[in-house]
Amino acid sequence: MIRFVRTSSVAPGKLGSAITFAKQITEYIAKQFDVKMQVMLPVGGNPHRIAWRSEFSSLGAMDEFQSRLLADPKYMEMLSKGSDYFIAGSLNDDIWRTL
Repeated sequence: MIRFVRTSSVAPGKLGSAITFAKQITEYIAKQFDVKMQVMLPVGGNPHRIAWRSEFSSLGAMDEFQSRLLADPKYMEMLSKGSDYFIAGSLNDDIWRTL
């Protein structure tokens, strides 16, 4: 099992809007691509972060999903509209494999 976690830091004063945006993205991906994703907020550390978490059966399945996602014009439009809610350059992706 492959677990993908993307985190990003929220711009000052934009936490509420960023949470709404994160949920909209998650709902769109579930509907359009049938991929379950969770929105997470940290319990400790920097509280002005949001994370998205999803799981895939293999790296190939994750790559196929990401290729389809990046080719989707509606998704790219949504990303553009939400860019003001996050700090540029703060995006971080982690890929974990379960043993």
